[in-house]
Formats: sequence, C-alpha cells, structure tokens
Amino acid sequence: MDNLPVNIINLTFNVDSVIKSEFFSMTQNVSWLRRGVAEIFPQPHDDDTVSESLEKRLLNGDRPLRVKLGIDPTGADIHLGHSIPVRKLRAFQDAGHTAVLIIGDFTARIGDPTGKSEVRRQLTEAEVAKNAQTYLDQVRPILDFDTPGRLEVRYNSEWLSNLDLGKTLELLSTMTVGQMLAKEGFAERYKQESPIFLHEFLYPLMQGYDSVAIEADVELGGTDQKFNIAVGRDLQRHFAIKPQFGLLLPILIGTDGMQKMSKSLNNYVGLSEHPAQKYQKLQGVPDNLLLSYFELLTDLPLESLPENPRDRQEFLAWEIVRQYHGEQAANEAREAAKSGGKVGALPEYSVAAIPQFPAKLAFILGATGLCKSTAEGKRKIQEGGVRIDGDKITDADLSFSQPDDLYGKVLQVGKKNFVRLVK
Repeated sequence: MDNLPVNIINLTFNVDSVIKSEFFSMTQNVSWLRRGVAEIFPQPHDDDTVSESLEKRLLNGDRPLRVKLGIDPTGADIHLGHSIPVRKLRAFQDAGHTAVLIIGDFTARIGDPTGKSEVRRQLTEAEVAKNAQTYLDQVRPILDFDTPGRLEVRYNSEWLSNLDLGKTLELLSTMTVGQMLAKEGFAERYKQESPIFLHEFLYPLMQGYDSVAIEADVELGGTDQKFNIAVGRDLQRHFAIKPQFGLLLPILIGTDGMQKMSKSLNNYVGLSEHPAQKYQKLQGVPDNLLLSYFELLTDLPLESLPENPRDRQEFLAWEIVRQYHGEQAANEAREAAKSGGKVGALPEYSVAAIPQFPAKLAFILGATGLCKSTAEGKRKIQEGGVRIDGDKITDADLSFSQPDDLYGKVLQVGKKNFVRLVK
C-alpha cells in the first residue's frame, strides 16, 4: 500500500487538536480517568470505611491531588509497557494535578520481588544513579517537565536513607509474616522452599513509606503492584495520613501477541530505539491487540480509528513514532518501512566488510564509522553511550564469534548515530 487512506492522514494531522479538546479539567468530566484502567481501589461499595470514590475526589476537591508513580531504575531502558503508567501520570498533570515521580534509588538496591522466583541481584549506588538518569531522559517526551507545579521528581533515598533502626522496626511492626507471604511470588517461593531473604520483606514497606513521605493522594502502578500500593494505604493510616487511592493499569502484551512485553522475551518496543525500528515492530502488532495498544499507548478517540486492520497497524506505528520523535521522523520511518528499510534515516553496514571473527564490538564501532577508532569505541562503551537493538552495552571487551550474531542488529552511539548490520 503506497499511501495511508485519507481518513488516517486527516486524523494524524488533527491528533493534537483532538487531544487538547478532550483533555482535561479538574471540574468537568473525568472520563479520561478510566481509559485503559484495570482497577481503581477502594470503592465505597468495597470498603465501608470509604465514603467517596476517586472520581468524586477529583470533581469535588479544593486542591490539586498529589499523584505518585514510583520507578525503580533496576535497568537502563524503558519499553512501551513501562510507559503506560507514565502516560496516565501525564493525564493527571493535564487535569491540573501534581505528578510526583519517585526515582527509587534506594529501593532499587533491593529490587521489587514481585513476580520473581528468586532473590534479585542488589545494585550498587553508581549503577542505580546511571540507570536513573537514562530513565528520566526516556520519560521526558511523555511528562510535562516545564509547567510550574506540575511535576516533582523525588529520590526515595531522601527519606529512606535516614530511617534509623527504631523507625525501621516500627515499619516492620505494621505487618505480619502471614500478610507478607500473601504477596505474589513469596507464597510460591515459600512452598518451593526457595530462599526468601529478610531484606526482601522490607521492599513493600519502603515503597509504602514513599506514600507517607510525599503524602500521596493517588498511586499508579501495574496490576502486579496492588499489594505494594495497599501497603502504602496501611502505612498512611498508621501515620495518621489520609489513605491514597490505588489506580492499576494493565500489563502490556508484547508484539508476539502472547506474553507480557519484556526485553528478555524479545517482544518489546524500547523508548530509546530508532524510529525506524519502532515503526517496523509496531506495524506487525497482531490484529487482536491493536485496540488495546491504541487505548493504552495513545490518546486518540477509539471510535475514529480506521476499520481495516492493516491500516490500523500502520497508523499505530506512525502515531507512536510521532509521539516520541516528531511527525517528520514518523513519515521517514513509514517511507523506510515501505521500501524494506532501504531508504530512510537508518544507514546500513555489511558485516562482510569485517576482516575476521571473533571481532570485538569496539573494533566494529570503528569499522562502521560510528566511532573514529577502536579506542574511541571502547571509550564510548565504558561511558555507557553504546547500544545494540536498544540495549545498553557496558562490557568494553564484548566480542562476537561469527557474523550470524550480528545480522539485523542496530548499533547506536549516542542519541543520533545508528547503523543496521546486514549481510
């Protein structure tokens, strides 16, 4: 198909006006609140102690709400699945509320045990700091960093590093071992007699204490975070603070159409990937997932989407690339996809030009022209400026044993220099 249908082109050109006309007001409708939301808790009919819903709080409140989202920088990169709660945080910003983005530089040293079958490796302070900066860079296109009073970026080491033993014991006294073993993952590990370390029990309590420290009114998270958010409510009650509402968002199914989006499953679309890579992956999203991708990853009115599944795939790819890279990059990515990747902003390098294998990545960076020399390639890797298919590379001695290991991969140095490796 040479061109997108006229109705798609018209819709893409009117995206910004559609968004601005529909979003958001503290005192008018709150239909945006429930878009793509799995659960909001508690509701009055679920808890006799709750006299209002979050919707009523939004409509009748006399001040902006403080809306919390915690991100633990346990890795260097974010994919589209991670962007879902960040986008909802932006929706609250646009509605006039205060987004509180908590960088879990302290809790990341433990790592959330949710869904894990074994203890997570504890990160160093330096690793966490480097990851945190890349996270902020990647969410910048989503959040409003500029409007005064609309965003607080906080690091939970501000308060957690100052907890003395007495305060830690007070936190521990608010939960029983039985309650903690009800947490997803802990019960299974206990049954399987897999080790559960005491410091892992502290994670939900520390994340919950974040809600106390910033006096959160609402906490956002994936559906796997309900336990942790509920702990935050309990701790707020313990410290005589009005308990927060929890807003849970779905876990995004990956581009394979079967399992949740994950780098380890190679079914992800990374926020740091080249526009052409994003487009290529997204135009292949299975038909049955298209509506949920539009609902969770865009602000477009779902009733205005094209009927034809292929048109929807291309429009989804175009719109998401536009969000992160601008309209020109989206158009270039679309043209590159039409030509099989032979035109566009992504140059290619033939692996056959590499004289011998095994070949070190630092050498390959010099050979492709991404770096001036092998020495510069090694330095760029050490500085954290090199990625392969969006994954940051930190091993300066990384080597590849054969050409097949490189075919189709995209090398990146810095934010703007890319090369696709071909035969």
